[in-house]
Amino acid sequence: MTENRGKPRTPARRLPRTAAVLAAGTVLATSACSVGTADDQAGGDAVRIVLPEEPPTLEPCDASLTATGRVTRSNITEPLTERVPKTGELEPKLATGWEQTAPTTWTFDLRKNVTFHDGSAFTAEDAAFSVERTVNSDIGCNVDGYVFGDSDLKATAVDSSTLKVTTAKPDPILPLRLSFVEVVPDSTAADSKVREPVGTGPYRIDSWDKGVRLRLARNDDYWGEKPDYAAATYLWRAEGSIRAAMVASGEADIAVGLAPTDGAGEFAVEYPNNETSYLRIDATKAPLDDVRVRKAINYAMDKKGLVSSVFRGLGEPAGQVVPSGVIGHAPDIEPWPYDMAEAKKLIAEAKADGVPVDTTITLVGRNGIYPNAAEAMEVAQNALNEAGLKVKIKMLDVNAWLEYLLRPFPEDIGPTLLQCQHGNQAGDAAFTMGQIYGSEGAQSSYGTPELDRMIDEAERATGEDRQRLFAEALAHQKDEVVRDAVLAHMTGIMARSPKVAYEPNSATNDEMHLAEMHPAG
Repeated sequence: MTENRGKPRTPARRLPRTAAVLAAGTVLATSACSVGTADDQAGGDAVRIVLPEEPPTLEPCDASLTATGRVTRSNITEPLTERVPKTGELEPKLATGWEQTAPTTWTFDLRKNVTFHDGSAFTAEDAAFSVERTVNSDIGCNVDGYVFGDSDLKATAVDSSTLKVTTAKPDPILPLRLSFVEVVPDSTAADSKVREPVGTGPYRIDSWDKGVRLRLARNDDYWGEKPDYAAATYLWRAEGSIRAAMVASGEADIAVGLAPTDGAGEFAVEYPNNETSYLRIDATKAPLDDVRVRKAINYAMDKKGLVSSVFRGLGEPAGQVVPSGVIGHAPDIEPWPYDMAEAKKLIAEAKADGVPVDTTITLVGRNGIYPNAAEAMEVAQNALNEAGLKVKIKMLDVNAWLEYLLRPFPEDIGPTLLQCQHGNQAGDAAFTMGQIYGSEGAQSSYGTPELDRMIDEAERATGEDRQRLFAEALAHQKDEVVRDAVLAHMTGIMARSPKVAYEPNSATNDEMHLAEMHPAG
């Protein structure tokens, strides 16, 4: 089992009621945003969820992407194991037990009498296929880069209910890694991604009217406990105030990704969402290839001011992307201090040495990545321009932004800073370090041989050594590599109808289990 070194989770709490005039304004906004069937709008036996953006796909091997995972994970498809956010422990899902039977081999006992939505039986062949498709195929699964990096493994069905997974080197957290592999039948395309998957989950895809709504229907043949709601309807609205207003007016039951100013009022619930916002620096291109410029970017960011103004106090300044409660978090790392004078000095020194600091740097942002995302980028742009750099903003929707997030990156784009947010809901720094900071990481724009070595050593360690080695790698990244500008550990706000009982947790931003939602009362 994975050790959880985290502090107790802060319970969700309601935010105070907003001013009456703000609430009235948001309710009026719903008159222009109503869609869906009359049954959906009336509520009834369907829970209605409004998201900041439409999922780009429901492909299970991309379920580590927030927009996909919050709909897909453990709703449509399911993994072999599942981490419980409150405890950090692994619990059985499609696997009922597992053990390390050799230094490089784990054996899993699989649940029997489980069927997929198409009626076919779930067997070890399907589990092996799903692991191979996610990790060893050429279809570019986000889970592969996020969870497995360059790991080499082989999955084999021993018999219909026994799976053997062999790794090239000992992997002490393989069962945790496999909690990110959503299982699909072996009839699924192996050489291309699917938009609408077949799974074993408590809900199946009923209809997807692109650009309008997505509806899931309860799987009446589900192997586990029957969920309360017969259906779930997902809508999407880019404006947080509109999402909040839809809950206030009774048009939706849950709205996510809200800001304090969105007017959710008495319906608002605040919760720790395990997300860290940061700017990824492309350190391969001038002037960002000079470490003095990268340090200047960090000194120029007034994190306290950003949290206080743009984030309205919902968060805290951060110095690392691994938050407290995750194995490997380095408690001694402090956020970079705000020092505009030092930032200007470093830029001037670099310029005097011939570094082309006048080259335009593109700050690539993502609409809706977190509340007030565009405003945060404007604050960053102003600060960096003041420090002596030349920065322009390019805000993108999720699909276009993903091209910048994931390898292979667009060519001939010049030096970039990328607005990012990372949530380590798995509870171990292995799910951060390789993919974000490794030289070949799926989301990494720059790495070094020394940092690669430190990450590799930490990933092979266990217990106290694992914690220490990951913390040392994080400190080395901050002091020597300076690959990013970490901004803040975030706090989430959702709006929740009093008709629905649902408690958000640290994983809610990445996965929302419909089976955990119940009619209130």
